[in-house]
Amino acid sequence: MQLQRHLESAIKNGHLPAEATLPAERELAAMTGLSRVTIRKAIGQLVEDGLVIQRRGSGSFVAPKVQRMEQSLSRLTSFTEDMQRRGMTSSSEILESGTYLPSPEEIVSLGLASGEQVVRIKRLRRADGIPMAVETSSLSSEFLPNPDDVVTSLYEVLSAQGIRPSRAIQRISACKLTAEQADLLEVAEGDAALYIDRTAYLPSGRVIELTAGVYRGDIYDFVAELRSA
Repeated sequence: MQLQRHLESAIKNGHLPAEATLPAERELAAMTGLSRVTIRKAIGQLVEDGLVIQRRGSGSFVAPKVQRMEQSLSRLTSFTEDMQRRGMTSSSEILESGTYLPSPEEIVSLGLASGEQVVRIKRLRRADGIPMAVETSSLSSEFLPNPDDVVTSLYEVLSAQGIRPSRAIQRISACKLTAEQADLLEVAEGDAALYIDRTAYLPSGRVIELTAGVYRGDIYDFVAELRSA
């Protein structure tokens, strides 16, 4: 507990800045005279408190300072557009991308014809370098013949073709991050997150996009304006 409090104080007063690498367990053990088991417990509590992140094969780091964001539920914007509106730089890391045979759900939801293929793109979304969300989008290959065209913004690529969703239905639920998701988002496994399932429609009423995303629960607040009848 003393080691945990000492490290917590060093992080909060800036002596250990964001992204600083913590010494390895054996180094901390040599410096403090504590056992590696005790060191591991102290670091583990700091990870649970969100002050430290652990990256497989790289060690423990002071968590970057992030500010909570309010995301309106009444406005359909892309992640890139939303970050630009906040004055932040967005980037995407393509985790998976390609053209596939559709699942039964994709055939029904996207209204695909027999033999039609589906494009899937899984991306890690970052704002100012901070990992924010993992999103997987599915749409007919009719609208996106070449998935490699998507580098950052899917909506930007669609808009360039004169195709733009006009409305969407989103379902939001709470979830806990898997080990893979936590590793990508640089937080602890089991941390609370928001799972968002979005179905986007063209003005004609046709479904153009299905997106499932996991958003960091320590950053996002989704806000809806309610009016009396």
